[in-house]
Amino acid sequence: MKRRRFISSAALSVTAMSTFGFIHFNGEKYVGDCATTSDILGPFYRPESPMRSNLRIAGDKGKKIELAGKVLHQDCITPYKNAKLELWHCDAEGVYDNSTSEFRYRGTVMTDKDGNYGFQTILPVPYDAGGGLIRPAHFHLMVTADGYQSLVTQLYFKGDENVANDPWAARSADRVLPIKELADGTSQVVYTIGMAATLKVESASLDRLTGEYSLENDPKKTIAFFKNNNGLWLKNEVFGEEYVYSGNNIFTYPANPDGTFEKFQFDFVASGSVKLIHSFDYGNMGKGEEVYYKK
Repeated sequence: MKRRRFISSAALSVTAMSTFGFIHFNGEKYVGDCATTSDILGPFYRPESPMRSNLRIAGDKGKKIELAGKVLHQDCITPYKNAKLELWHCDAEGVYDNSTSEFRYRGTVMTDKDGNYGFQTILPVPYDAGGGLIRPAHFHLMVTADGYQSLVTQLYFKGDENVANDPWAARSADRVLPIKELADGTSQVVYTIGMAATLKVESASLDRLTGEYSLENDPKKTIAFFKNNNGLWLKNEVFGEEYVYSGNNIFTYPANPDGTFEKFQFDFVASGSVKLIHSFDYGNMGKGEEVYYKK
């Protein structure tokens, strides 16, 4: 069957969008260098968490902490008003609330006119992720701002001995944050987010990719893609995980550990269906390639 690339058939188009960065001095003035890194979304994201800045739960264990900072435009200087920030993390026992209506330790805020945001919560703890991996304590953040690509990252904490052995945290020095002890016995971490240009697929093109796909050699095995925040997401047991467009009809899983990767390549086929090639290399956990077709 003759395959047609999205680009050649004008089915997939991209526009300039953004992620985030830091500020540096170029010898004359402060400018954005957009050096901040993204991170894995993780399997426990849930959309539509309540609009609230205080996530603390009466009677729960855990050290009280505030996460505060600013969201800045792509010049990494101008404050961004009404950016949406979603925060989620585990409780003091290392457990995520993946199903209850309480959305425990999950919340959403909007930045004020000066770009400021803040959450009051507890310090998460390290937990066993399986396979001998102990994930360091971390916050998950998703930042959504009109005119920019949705941003996913994780924030870690200095002094956590598990950072050095975590394949994601170990390469994220800019996101391993100091914890400041406050006079009232609580703590604070500060994180500033800026914006910078990148590529994002147009919404209409994403619509052509969403839906359920069956494995070529085992039609009972299926995966499903859906659109969220104008991004392409792979459905999982809780909600889903976002894959980032990297050109040539390929979407990749962001921030994989060095030496590993996961990608999905989409192609139209003569029958009018969509062929999907899933390639992956998880290091010691295996590598391979699978072929799917859209149902």
